[in-house]
Amino acid sequence: MTLTLTVSDEVRALAPGFTHVAIEAYGLVNGPSTEGTSVLLDDAARRLAVRLDGRAPHEDPHMAAWREVYTSFGSKPSRTRNSAEALARRALSDAGLPRINVLVDVYNAISVAHLIPVGGEDVDQVRGGMRLVRATGEEDFVTVAGGEESVEHPDAGEVVWRDEAGVTCRRWNWRQGPRTRLTEESTSAIFLLEGLAPMPVADIERAGAELAELLEKFSPGARITVHAPV
Repeated sequence: MTLTLTVSDEVRALAPGFTHVAIEAYGLVNGPSTEGTSVLLDDAARRLAVRLDGRAPHEDPHMAAWREVYTSFGSKPSRTRNSAEALARRALSDAGLPRINVLVDVYNAISVAHLIPVGGEDVDQVRGGMRLVRATGEEDFVTVAGGEESVEHPDAGEVVWRDEAGVTCRRWNWRQGPRTRLTEESTSAIFLLEGLAPMPVADIERAGAELAELLEKFSPGARITVHAPV
């Protein structure tokens, strides 16, 4: 793997059932959302509705497991939902899923269809390797508030993804920082599909394989590597 990813022992102890699948992709072609990605998102919403069969997203066993983990590190899961639950709620609402750009639409569709938190980071903006750790509370999280850049700090003990420059995503997979987001100019990316027991690892692998296929479809010729679950 060109970009190193590590999960700290503290996080493993907090969530022993945690598994992630990483997909590295280079030579991607991004741009504004298309009719193709819009169809993909609509189909994902339909697949989600079938999967839930009338239940609310948080009643799904996988989403319930994420809520338990969020509670264990001091976050209130009904206020700061994991990314998959938040997207699922959007998908089932009148507003529907947002259209952002081709790459984000593709991984959001996989997240919703499979009810798995999925994130995408611009490899060219990541400084050093990425680490999933419990925060000290002193790390910088650079975000945008009111149209202006601002710096926040995670809560002590909060689970965060970070690199050498600071936090890239708060509360595990709740809010991504703008520095490493996939923009229309992004050509290299790392995608993370994150799962907890009771979701079978094979289900996460299937979601990863589907994401890889879609990346190849929307970026013909891209160099895509799916790494084994960790």
